Amino acid sequence: MRMLEINTAATQKCFLDINAFVNKDNPNYIRPLDKEVEAVFDPLKNKLFKEGNAKRWIAQNNQGECIGRIAAFYYDSYKNKGTEYPVGCVGFFDCINDQAAANLLLDTAKQWLIDNGMEAMDGPINFGDRDKWWGLMVNGYDRQPMYGMSFNPSYYEQLLTQYGFANYYNQYYYRTNLLDPLPPKFKERFEKFKSKPAYSAKYLELNKLDKYATDFVTVYNAAWAQHGEAKAITKEAILKLFNTLKPVMDPKVIWFAYYNEEPIAMFINIPDVNQYFKYFNGQLGLKEKLHLLWMKWNKQNSQLTGLAFGVVPKYQALGIDSFLIYSCYLLLNEIKVYKEYEMGWAADWNPIMVNIYKSLGAKPSRQMVTYRYIFDPHQHPFERHPIMEYKAS
Repeated sequence: MRMLEINTAATQKCFLDINAFVNKDNPNYIRPLDKEVEAVFDPLKNKLFKEGNAKRWIAQNNQGECIGRIAAFYYDSYKNKGTEYPVGCVGFFDCINDQAAANLLLDTAKQWLIDNGMEAMDGPINFGDRDKWWGLMVNGYDRQPMYGMSFNPSYYEQLLTQYGFANYYNQYYYRTNLLDPLPPKFKERFEKFKSKPAYSAKYLELNKLDKYATDFVTVYNAAWAQHGEAKAITKEAILKLFNTLKPVMDPKVIWFAYYNEEPIAMFINIPDVNQYFKYFNGQLGLKEKLHLLWMKWNKQNSQLTGLAFGVVPKYQALGIDSFLIYSCYLLLNEIKVYKEYEMGWAADWNPIMVNIYKSLGAKPSRQMVTYRYIFDPHQHPFERHPIMEYKAS
């Protein structure tokens, strides 16, 4: 076996194709868009190269066949988060069911991270935001993956744990039938806030993206950045995200709550675009874009996925989450386009978010795991991810 760095068109093609090859026996697999995977490793498109670096490889057997891939990366805003030692990352791990091949891939990534001053590695995760390709699937192979979700054969869990990775934290997904009634407390809380003129819930207007980008940033930075689990984001970044999503965005499923017109909560959802992309085999050219528009026009997508949910801390214990969710629920049951909703993952270190999902009557749909491997466990004993502490403002 040998390792090859990705620096030619042939190695790049192998890096993209191996993911489809190892998942070929699972009919639920949906190939990610090639352009989106490549964008992760393009310094002109991925801002994290300004604070770190990445390298990727493929493994070949003695016959020159591609049998695996891996990427290694580090960046300042991740490597010292919550630890006293620098932590790098691995991701985009794919491999045939062969421990020796997996070890070669992981050893190569490990050595590169050591050479760059890292003392541990987390993975498999993304060189980017947590809403894409984050964690190893250990439960949920019987369902098609949502957009941006990692998908892998079940034997990967053994490949990683046999190498020495330990479960750093679990990531739980939940799903619910949108046409089923919500628990009674949601209506009760909705009625309470509906009777107070200072409170309102509104869905996004496409001609006011600038305003809603500002509202998103206000809620996000108040609700999440204080916990140290996410950097403060900018309006420019969210406006760019909104414009990127605009072709598939449905404003009726993107909601904000306000107190005296000040944003205090958000509930951000989109149609699960994997229900479009599953027909495209990783491509998104003109033909595929026209096909997507045709499917959207004909309302062929009945699945929603959650992108973000947050409440400004001073309003977190009042029931604003129920007010916002029930407002969206009423409209969804009026238009009856969407039937199933699957929430983005909530980690076991965030029990409040897990409990919100459960309060909806949602059922577990799948589980991912983010692993950690410490290079010298005698120097740095392994500890699981600490439980998030919520601080009142």
